[in-house]
Amino acid sequence: MEKAKIAKFEELLNKKREELRRSLSRTQEEHAEAQDFGRDEGDRATASLSKEMTFRQKAQERGLLQLVEAAIGRINGGTFGECLHCGQDISVNRLTAVPWSRYCITCQELIVEQG
Repeated sequence: MEKAKIAKFEELLNKKREELRRSLSRTQEEHAEAQDFGRDEGDRATASLSKEMTFRQKAQERGLLQLVEAAIGRINGGTFGECLHCGQDISVNRLTAVPWSRYCITCQELIVEQG
């Protein structure tokens, strides 16, 4: 892959990494400020559900952050754009849509089918 394209993907990945880091840190600050006292049972149940949804969202963001950082590592290692399963090039269209892709579309479909 051309160096200019790789540099563009690196810029996109770095922006996404910073966005995820800001989001995760903002949630930690908000969670520290939240208080549960003075509520009735219904309010506590709603607050509990809200916390659970936030926890799941942040877990997904942490997972995505790991994928983004791994992609940046592959850029630094010179293997960005290569499928981790078969070694073939990942299409530029796929990388444009999902820059942290680890697999070509064929291998990704096989992995999804196998569960």
